[in-house]
Amino acid sequence: MPTHDDVDAFLTETLLTADPTLDAALRAQHEAGMPAIEVAPVNAKFLHLLTRVAGARRVLEIGTLGGYSTIWLARAVGAEGRVVTIEAEPANAAVAQANLERAGVADRVEILLGRGTEVLPTLDGGEPFDLVFIDADKESNTVYLDWAARLGRPGTVIVLDNVVRGGEVADAGTADSKVLGARRGIEMLGTDPRFDATALQTLDRKGWDGIALAIVVTPAAS
Repeated sequence: MPTHDDVDAFLTETLLTADPTLDAALRAQHEAGMPAIEVAPVNAKFLHLLTRVAGARRVLEIGTLGGYSTIWLARAVGAEGRVVTIEAEPANAAVAQANLERAGVADRVEILLGRGTEVLPTLDGGEPFDLVFIDADKESNTVYLDWAARLGRPGTVIVLDNVVRGGEVADAGTADSKVLGARRGIEMLGTDPRFDATALQTLDRKGWDGIALAIVVTPAAS
């Protein structure tokens, strides 16, 4: 009986073409000692297609890591688009910058160094973002969602990653700070009138997890 890893491999091999640039980005990330917590290839392609479907030209990413998902986003926005990505660790940002340059998309990406909670307020007042991808420390999910609404506009697409946590998100008694962050993010999306949202479970080479997908439906709070 095929396993979910077999299915993931089949989908990846069938739906994604070989891409030495992306392979090199992952190698550089892993050789630098970063954890293998980047989005799986099929999920990265989903993010890429979602960006294109939304017609997004300005994208905000919270959590760069080695720039793997950033490359997918940068390709999706096109040569006239812009990706702003936030990374807390200088070493990660350096690897990401090199990966973006190798991929030929560095001219459409700006890496902002610092914790998301500190960097996001500096973006207030600028042109709104069309899509926001949140994939950073889970404890700050509600803060990131609030800023996604503030820095977006009605119709802005928001993707919140890693919301299922191997099913632990359903445990109301959890003491795990990451799971609590995921739960609070989901609860915020369900109660905050600025958002209309849903969530999907995923099962791929990285195991059982999921994403929340939302759009901003009301103007950001003043």
